[in-house]
Amino acid sequence: MSSTPIYKIIFFNQGQIFEIYARQIYQSDLYGFIEIEELVFGERSQLLVDPSEEKLKSEFEGVSRSYIPMHAVVRIDEVAKEGIGKISEAKAGNVSPLPIPAFPKNSD
Repeated sequence: MSSTPIYKIIFFNQGQIFEIYARQIYQSDLYGFIEIEELVFGERSQLLVDPSEEKLKSEFEGVSRSYIPMHAVVRIDEVAKEGIGKISEAKAGNVSPLPIPAFPKNSD
């Protein structure tokens, strides 16, 4: 592993699965969230342009820190080097978020 770890974060958001890479990730002071900083994207010197990675770059353009709800996180891995981030559509049965609402209804 390199001296500066890179994390692959996979999370579910509005019917899509996001796969992003970041250098820093930690529990937020905001209850129920994780903070992700220093997002890592593939190098621009590549000849092939991946449309899903370009969509991801535009989604996080200008973002210095992102707060992701813990219940939306599918997986976090520490990896040796960054891969290609992407946004893909969640297929039925592929990912199931926690039931919403998170708090029981008040029965009066």
